[in-house]
Amino acid sequence: MEIYILGIIIAICGNFLISISLNIQKYTHIRQSQRGTRPYYTSRLWWCGILLMGLGEMGNFAAYGFAPASLIAPLGCVSVIASAIISVVFLKETLRASDVLGGALALTGTYLLVTFAPHSAPHVTANMVERCLISWQFLIYFFVEVVLFCLLLYLYKCRNVKHIVIVMLLVALLASVTVISVKAVSGMLTETVRGSHLQLTYPVFYIMFIVMVASCAFQIKFLNEAMKMFDATEIVPINYVFFTASAVVAGILFYEEFYGLSIIYIIMFVLGCLLAFTGVFLIARSRPKIKMDRVFISMGQIPGKTSTDKVQPETKDSKYGTLASKFVCNSGVQDDS
Repeated sequence: MEIYILGIIIAICGNFLISISLNIQKYTHIRQSQRGTRPYYTSRLWWCGILLMGLGEMGNFAAYGFAPASLIAPLGCVSVIASAIISVVFLKETLRASDVLGGALALTGTYLLVTFAPHSAPHVTANMVERCLISWQFLIYFFVEVVLFCLLLYLYKCRNVKHIVIVMLLVALLASVTVISVKAVSGMLTETVRGSHLQLTYPVFYIMFIVMVASCAFQIKFLNEAMKMFDATEIVPINYVFFTASAVVAGILFYEEFYGLSIIYIIMFVLGCLLAFTGVFLIARSRPKIKMDRVFISMGQIPGKTSTDKVQPETKDSKYGTLASKFVCNSGVQDDS
């Protein structure tokens, strides 16, 4: 079996476990709030959801060691689709025509992504990462990213421009660094486990590990702030699109994943991305408004979670929005009325 197929299978299984986990936790929140009994974190079912989440995120992390980042990152839509299906079947949420159409488009896009994405990439070693870090294309890209990040941060913090695009671009720029560092760490660990060459003796491994943790932490920070200002049904699709785009760009410029790929493959890959993006937006469209105080990042994505004390269903609608569970768990829900 080709090594990239193993990465795809691990990523799909990881995202599927995450969707099950988040719906289990959502069910626990609903049940505990309706009963008005003990806090949700005393429930064994909730901890089962946390365990599944951990397994899913470990799968996503491992997948980057077997397949290109530009292939693994877009597979995050698997969790969106699975979460929508689970919510309709088990949590009795309303199935809308836009959900069916969005799911069909997302599945079609995923098929195109898997078929036409780069299927091979050089083995990630410490020496390779060191060479990529001083390559001219990455240095230019990193310089532009730092300048853009500082400009957006100035607008957000100093000029008080609280637009959703500003905040999500900050998250996406950090996500680009996260993808590069996660693939580097996962790839070097994979090489070490294979026994090809011990990678843990190189300082660059620990540098990339620190970068990975720091970039994840700041992503969580800005996503937390975004969730306090905007609805989860707005945040999730934009975050998915921006994250996927940043991961693909990082894979192209840092790991040269599209090197030697034919034009028709590139066009079909872009078409697959557009279909997946459209499907996610359709699933998210007109969902019941859910205000969240805490967020969960999935990298296709990277783990990070916090929690609040209680979740209350919205009084105008007894059902939660499905798509919010893609990136949000252990969250406080505020009534908009």
